[in-house]
Amino acid sequence: KVLATGDDLGYVKLFRYPVRGKYAKFKRYVAHSTLVTNVRWTHDDGLLVTVGGGDTCLMIWAHEPEGHREIRQCDSEESDVESEDDGGYDSDVTRENEINYTIKALSTNMRPMTGLKPHLQLKEPSVDERPPVSRALPQPEKLQTNNVGKKKRPIEDLVLELVFGYRGNDCRNNVHYLNDGADIIYHTASVGIVLNLTTSCQSFYAEHSDDILCLTINQHPKFPNVVATGQVGDTGDMSATSPSIHVWDAMTKQTLSVLRCFHSGGVCSVSFSATGKLLLSVGLDPEHTVTIWKWQEGAKVATRVGHTQRIFVAEFRPDSDTHFVSVGLKHVRFWTLAGRALLCKKGVLSSIEDARMQTMLSVAFGANNLTFTGTISGDVCVWKEHILVRIVAKAHTGPVFTMYTTLRDGLIVTGGKERPSKEGGALKLWDQELKRCRAFRLETGQVIDCVRSVCRGKGKILVGTRNAEIIEVGEKNAACNILVNGHMDGPIWGLGAHPSRDVFLSAAEDGTVRLWDIPEKKMLNKVNLGHPARTISYSPEGDMVAIGMKNGEFIILLVASLKIWGKKRDRRSPIQDIRFSPNSRYLAVGSTESAVDFYDLTLGPQLNRINSCRDIPSFVMQMDFSADSTYVQISTGAYKRLVYEVPSGKPVTEQPHIDRITWATWTSVLGDEVIGIWSRNTDKADVTCACVSHSGLNIATGDDFGMVKLFDFPCPEKFGKHKRFLGHSAHLTNVRFTTGDRFVVSAGGDDRSVFVWRCVHAAH
Repeated sequence: KVLATGDDLGYVKLFRYPVRGKYAKFKRYVAHSTLVTNVRWTHDDGLLVTVGGGDTCLMIWAHEPEGHREIRQCDSEESDVESEDDGGYDSDVTRENEINYTIKALSTNMRPMTGLKPHLQLKEPSVDERPPVSRALPQPEKLQTNNVGKKKRPIEDLVLELVFGYRGNDCRNNVHYLNDGADIIYHTASVGIVLNLTTSCQSFYAEHSDDILCLTINQHPKFPNVVATGQVGDTGDMSATSPSIHVWDAMTKQTLSVLRCFHSGGVCSVSFSATGKLLLSVGLDPEHTVTIWKWQEGAKVATRVGHTQRIFVAEFRPDSDTHFVSVGLKHVRFWTLAGRALLCKKGVLSSIEDARMQTMLSVAFGANNLTFTGTISGDVCVWKEHILVRIVAKAHTGPVFTMYTTLRDGLIVTGGKERPSKEGGALKLWDQELKRCRAFRLETGQVIDCVRSVCRGKGKILVGTRNAEIIEVGEKNAACNILVNGHMDGPIWGLGAHPSRDVFLSAAEDGTVRLWDIPEKKMLNKVNLGHPARTISYSPEGDMVAIGMKNGEFIILLVASLKIWGKKRDRRSPIQDIRFSPNSRYLAVGSTESAVDFYDLTLGPQLNRINSCRDIPSFVMQMDFSADSTYVQISTGAYKRLVYEVPSGKPVTEQPHIDRITWATWTSVLGDEVIGIWSRNTDKADVTCACVSHSGLNIATGDDFGMVKLFDFPCPEKFGKHKRFLGHSAHLTNVRFTTGDRFVVSAGGDDRSVFVWRCVHAAH
């Protein structure tokens, strides 16, 4: 029933016999270097003997009859596409499997804009049309400055100071200890972050051109603090946008190697071998290619199709340079590196009655060639070589996303999806045989029911959660110390900088408003609003905060107590921007209903609408009050900037009148004063946000490509000179200067992270 062949390329192939028709299906095995000269079956078909001509080797292969596996239902992957029970359904697993990563260079508008872009609208006036310029008449200031009397200094550069955020929603095993627990390393957006636990200072590796999807540490003592990170990429363009793996030193941030690969879509898993000399990578391409690298040489050792279904993680055994395991959608494979060939065996379930292959999400290793895999149903499978020997049923009530063990003491940490209870939780520490465990309650002020990354240090467990928190847990006392906070869902739409302190607020799709302290490098407070938030703004005195919601409601909080002063819902669509007037009397609320509503705050917290701006051609993007609180400028989704009187809502159309207005703030991406912020490559993507510095000398912008840019202000000439700063994912949503122009704060759309940039001012 089976035909074995050998060929000049060194392949041994198995066909179903008889072999009729051209190009029959076969299974291929690689071991001989070149020229297989002969093949023979033994008397009982149990063994196949092959002879190599070039390598002068005789090899003996064990034959596993296909019918034997079918009778005992022992093979793992024949049912990959069947609609049988998968051991449970989970929304997180489904979302991770279906996610489609897009490179930043292909980003398109995050807002449904219409009309011609500003740099295409502008017509240069002829000499006859240009208004006469009188040197005797001083031009009015475009922006009210907050440091009149001081010598204003422009900003020359931005330096990344802090990042608030962690990619825990779709990654795993991406938080690790460094330097015997003195530092931790993790990532968000396209930045690798090293956090010192004593000083809370961060340092950054920012050489990636797109989002980092995976991270691993070299555990061999010859390669201390060597890190590998893999990113999103597109193989259609083998340039800066191609998928790549960076190997770098976590202390010096020096790049040691860049491995350009053909993992179209990106690199989803990386792992160092026991000696630290080899690196394993898995791609998001349709074949989920598995590749082994000599990373120091930048050389590819071997590559092979991993599986037709998604591979979630692949890891070397901690004591081997040749054996590793990959797990994924309804499969597990046990791999061997033989020369330049990759050989694999499917997981065999035959020894366990009624066992079925589930989706495997995590892997860890024990002594005596044991392997542990976590499943979607919450079970942990124990394998001896590639044979299933035991199932630990319901190690977690939901999927087991991550596992960690060392051969030093053999204890196993598991992280999964499980609501905390007296008996269980999302984090558990097991003995070497997975028979006894201790569950930890992660006390953070909110329910933590999903862990995505675990790592053990000296008496501590480092935990990364789906809620974008990194927590250090004491093994003995179970004490929880939150090291990193972030928004658990995005985009982050709203930013509000305090008028006199280096603190700011962020508002996001996760329904929370968070208060961040830049000098203290931490989150000070959080308010759960119950609905997605779209915009936020401080009052001029800093004693009140206005928040616009996705459902059309807006809320005013008292900063001192975080109590609600008033709330109102006059619209049924998202509030895009909300602003206090400089005299603190009026509140302007702009929505996607092509309307701006005015409220008189002196009338009390009932918040009765006193007037509205009409005839707005599209949804509202940004608003700014004039310095005297009598005008408001509005940027719209039709690429039109409009000016209205406050509070009458009467439009102001005379351009000379508009030119004489001094604005309290400038966040508009539209207008002759900022035409230069629009670049040539904005055909499909947009400048999404802007903010002029308090000195009125610079404007910072964000765009759909995830870039922060710094221009001079005003910027009236097309394609103005600028400096650009990378780090965010696609779709930067907001940007603000803090008081005194000490920092620029930028909010990410896809990355759910806030970046804080220190401003470097020009010398006097």
